[in-house]
Amino acid sequence: MITDILRIIEIPVSYVLVGWYRALTFLGLDGASGWTWALSIVGLVITIRVILIPLFVKQIRSQRAMQLLAPDLKKIQAKYKGKKDQASREAMSRETMALYQEHKTNPFASCLPLLIQSPIFLALYRVLATHLKPDADGVFHPFGAITASLAQKAHESTIFGASIAQSFNQAETSAVRLVAGGLIVAMVSTTFLTQRQLTRKNMPASALEGPMAQQQKLLMYAMPFIFVFTGPWFPIGVLIYWTTTNIWSMGQQFYVIKRSPTPGSEAYKTYQAKQAAKHKGETPGLIESAEPDEPQKPVSNQRVQPKRKPRKRR
Repeated sequence: MITDILRIIEIPVSYVLVGWYRALTFLGLDGASGWTWALSIVGLVITIRVILIPLFVKQIRSQRAMQLLAPDLKKIQAKYKGKKDQASREAMSRETMALYQEHKTNPFASCLPLLIQSPIFLALYRVLATHLKPDADGVFHPFGAITASLAQKAHESTIFGASIAQSFNQAETSAVRLVAGGLIVAMVSTTFLTQRQLTRKNMPASALEGPMAQQQKLLMYAMPFIFVFTGPWFPIGVLIYWTTTNIWSMGQQFYVIKRSPTPGSEAYKTYQAKQAAKHKGETPGLIESAEPDEPQKPVSNQRVQPKRKPRKRR
């Protein structure tokens, strides 16, 4: 069942990948170069992330709503703290769901982009690890938009001596290990920094405490830790994909955090300080323009009569 679903996703992934490859070769890049295939994978990331922008916006709104709900959730948890009977658990669950419904959010909405990207990630893994390699007889087979000749070109093209279809664990040369190892470090680092950017800079102080904060902290360290062990099995092309999508996420988050930070967060304080400094620089001009002018005496066209000086008494 899962294999059939992945196979359905593999076909459009192959068309997007080959579409970018043909566009890049049309622009003059060498079709036999591994860099052309690497840039095609970057193009695949751009295509997917542009399609996912509406979900990213929904994710940011959901995360913000969950952060602002943190104090209310803590009150509910404190209310039922130590109560382990079935009735108390059900009541706590009802009140929590009612709070989510009232604010039109849920904790799973923030995971939507990751959940959607996971099958694409696995489909690309299968395309690179399966369809760009020859069979036991050394024959390349067509798949989706990937012809036998394209598969052979992709398999034989290299980046610093490493093919995008090779992985660290299956490396036959030191060049493959160096390229794959460097990309694993980049993937792990960008995954950690992406999570840290979101949890530390765009969360209010109230959201950095309690069970939800602990879950976010666990996620921040768990995902990079998992990739330390799974990364060596990923083809170089998959490592390029994941590192690129992390960099894209960091850029998107940086833009959103800078332009519209969550109230009460560290980023929001920085934003307020910048706005205050900006307005402070404009204050003198604003004050001068805001001061009322002195009332002027009405101008009259009537000739001013000379005043008679009082006579001195002798």
